[in-house]
Amino acid sequence: MSRIFWDTNLFIYLFEKNAEHFAGTVKLRRKMLERRDELFTSTMTLGEVQSKPIQQLRPDLAAAYRKAIRATAQVISFNDAAADRYAQIRADHVTRPPDAIQLACAAIAGVDLFITNDAKLTRLNIPGIGFIVTPDRVPI
Repeated sequence: MSRIFWDTNLFIYLFEKNAEHFAGTVKLRRKMLERRDELFTSTMTLGEVQSKPIQQLRPDLAAAYRKAIRATAQVISFNDAAADRYAQIRADHVTRPPDAIQLACAAIAGVDLFITNDAKLTRLNIPGIGFIVTPDRVPI
């Protein structure tokens, strides 16, 4: 059993049934369920996945996305501990603020694996995160 953090893009692949990434993301989630892995994400993901439905005047869809994430993942808030980790990440690495927020939330949760489609992040070594990988490199 592992603690696995999904970056926003994996949830979007599922919700929007992304032609390129949907099947692989479903397969990954099934493997995680079989292994009884814990799924984590952040409150930033909640905001990100709701932005397109809200832009499309679909508050019902935004609420459904939020509810689906809350039902399947532990959602880590960007609190004081995450803010402190964020500051350290930004001081140590050249990262965009949204990426640093996600990494900080994952780090304070102490995850084994952080999965993102942003290959640049896989080069980082962040205390509190075992490994950062792209979906095609997930070792489960």
